[in-house]
Amino acid sequence: MPNYTIGTDAYEKVNDIVKSYGTKAVLIGGKTALAKAEHKIKSALTQDVFVIDSLWYGGNSTYENVSRLLQEESVQAAEILFAVGGGRVCDTVKVVGEKLAKPVFTFPTIGSNCSPVTAVCVIYTEAGEMHGLFFPSKPPVHAFIDTAIIAAAPDSYLWAGIGDALSKEIEATFSSRGDQLDHTDALGIQISKMCTERLLTYGTQALKDSAANRPSDAIQQVVSDIIVTTGLVSVLVINDYNSAMAHSFYYGTTVLEKMENYLHGASVSYGVLALLMMDQQTELFQRVYAFMKENKLPVCLADMHLNAQSDLEAILDKAMTTNDIVHVPYPITREMFQQAILAVEAYHAKQEKQQYTTIG
Repeated sequence: MPNYTIGTDAYEKVNDIVKSYGTKAVLIGGKTALAKAEHKIKSALTQDVFVIDSLWYGGNSTYENVSRLLQEESVQAAEILFAVGGGRVCDTVKVVGEKLAKPVFTFPTIGSNCSPVTAVCVIYTEAGEMHGLFFPSKPPVHAFIDTAIIAAAPDSYLWAGIGDALSKEIEATFSSRGDQLDHTDALGIQISKMCTERLLTYGTQALKDSAANRPSDAIQQVVSDIIVTTGLVSVLVINDYNSAMAHSFYYGTTVLEKMENYLHGASVSYGVLALLMMDQQTELFQRVYAFMKENKLPVCLADMHLNAQSDLEAILDKAMTTNDIVHVPYPITREMFQQAILAVEAYHAKQEKQQYTTIG
């Protein structure tokens, strides 16, 4: 199980926690992330631990970037690896750590997903399409979650992180439905049930505080949900329960060049709506839809600059090949997937029409 420290003073614990694993650390991160966190991390270290190098991770979690980092002399010489940045940074460094049998510590600088504490890595092709999953033998040792750095990051990352975390309880309970669960899986599914309600309760205020660069209680509650709660679920349950149709939709969108820079969690959140619609969870669908609309998460394809006529076939071609919709309580056909999306679009159109009529 991973450990974590969260708060504006999270880095104060780094030296004492890390020193028993080695003295020579290498920082691997995104350019912006390193600019924001490197000095603060180094300032927290004493003579017990020192940084021997700071490296850019390469821009995406690809095997090509992993291979390049494996050849770096400083990475080979380091005893511990510090992953500094977002999910793709953490995934890249987790693969490097696994291949070199070196402990990984994560320093998330954005609240966008649970990668800082999970034992799964999403790998992309050089073209940006989802390639597959890599499973390290264990999660990172410890995540140091500085809420001041996260609050100061662009609001879009927390926004997308909320969208991604909305999927965890809904997908986990859906994909495990009807199964006889062993203790560990059952524990993970129970933990997942902390996700949705807390996001709906604290999410709107957290986004307001993020806009004000204010590391508030709401931000800590939401970031704990995005990184820790969902991450613990991921570590505890078998991969079959880690995702479902919402992530299949996201992976479907990765085949479209125009979606290359669209944030993962936002696409996933629309997939949540499609799943809830297909599964006829009407009351929860309406609550999640209202929350997403209030916070400008995508509630229709057009919000993502997608078009049902020109884009949906390509999305479904990829989505239907993913393993995320294999272990589910009933078969999900291409027609069911498509009809669920079209039903979300119809619901949105009806809501817009009613709002226009009311205003008029």
